[in-house]
Amino acid sequence: MQKLNFPTYSFRFKNNENKVSIFDSIRKKFVILQPEEWVRQHCVNFLIKEKNYPISLINVEKEIKINQLKKRYDIVIFKPDGSIHLIVECKAPKVNITQSTFDQIARYNLKLNADYLMVTNGLNHYYCAMDLKNECYNFLTDIPSF
Repeated sequence: MQKLNFPTYSFRFKNNENKVSIFDSIRKKFVILQPEEWVRQHCVNFLIKEKNYPISLINVEKEIKINQLKKRYDIVIFKPDGSIHLIVECKAPKVNITQSTFDQIARYNLKLNADYLMVTNGLNHYYCAMDLKNECYNFLTDIPSF
């Protein structure tokens, strides 16, 4: 897999019927290793090891309904009170981050009301703080640690 713009982490892999899987410590199972999953697993490790977010507050790949459509967010970090601190949208490294990517995560946030947003393709990372009063987001150079 491609080298990403994250620190180096160690992962557990398994090969079954010529399909490589990677162990997801949040979902506690092996998942097929696709380029977006490679980014997601690096991002999860980044949030745990570099930003000190507890595993117990992290949720990965859950379905939500937005305007009667079923969508799946990549990563959500909860606050201890159960409200949402951060939503992360992961894309494969070959996918350029565009305005439509930010529109996608902003739509998710209309339902989830997170304080922060992160968008990454593993090579480029963008961080935003939500300004719910003015219904906009402000770009940051980093996201806060836990």
